[in-house]
Amino acid sequence: MQTTEWLLLLLLSFLWGGSFFFNKIALQDLPPLTLVLGRLSCAAIGLLLYVYSRGEQMPCNFRQWRNFWVMGLLNNLLPFCLIVWGQQHIDSGLAAILNATTPLFTVVLAHFLTRDERLTLNRLLGVLLGFAGVVTLIGAEPLQRQDFRSLGQIAVLGAAFSYACAGIYGRRFKAISAPVAAAGMLTSTACTLLPIALVVEHSWEFRPQIGAWGALLGLGFLCTALAYCIYFHILAVAGTTNLMLVTFLIPISALLLGSLFLHERLANTAFVGMGLILLGLAAIDGRLFAFTRSTSSK
Repeated sequence: MQTTEWLLLLLLSFLWGGSFFFNKIALQDLPPLTLVLGRLSCAAIGLLLYVYSRGEQMPCNFRQWRNFWVMGLLNNLLPFCLIVWGQQHIDSGLAAILNATTPLFTVVLAHFLTRDERLTLNRLLGVLLGFAGVVTLIGAEPLQRQDFRSLGQIAVLGAAFSYACAGIYGRRFKAISAPVAAAGMLTSTACTLLPIALVVEHSWEFRPQIGAWGALLGLGFLCTALAYCIYFHILAVAGTTNLMLVTFLIPISALLLGSLFLHERLANTAFVGMGLILLGLAAIDGRLFAFTRSTSSK
């Protein structure tokens, strides 16, 4: 990758890591569904404006919008709601670390659901290391008692699993412009969540403070709409393998933001668990073995 792409990758990690930080702030004044609805609506508006500014058009056929809806359910609605609900009970840094297990779930699902992405030895080792990290993070607590902290951790893991399912389903969008696919996905998801949030949480009744408004706008326009645009650029220029590096960086940025501005402190086991997860991701990506070979050859 060129210097520009490296800088954009760092920016993307801060945007996506920042989403956990913004969630924590917005949750002080908004309930989960209303928060997610605001994020999706802002992002959908921003991406639709971006698509039409490029001279592109949104598709009009029912089948394509059905695919957008399914993708949005897996990639936005379920994981966003699970993460936001979970963050009511756990710190933003811990949520980001647990969310970094997405590639681990993806590798396992891809083995069973696709024909061209089978489990290899390094991927299997990566999955084992990653899940060892998850066990280190949450321990046996969720099995021993069902308190809200344990359920919050399980909810974020559920979000990671949903993201992995979306990664498999999203393979069918290869022939569509990436900004169009993202705009369609976010628009359909926002329209789906709107009546649910209004009925369940009476979203119109809430009057968030200026801090929550700022967090909501940051989530929608920065952490979602702008992040998608950067994501698509790196994907086109540097490819999927290099783009996966962002997974290594998101927990770090989330931990920094949580520590500096939310005064969060994680136990030492959290850092051990994060280390194991990062080693697992490096093994899946092949960089761990490449580094080992280059070191031994010197």
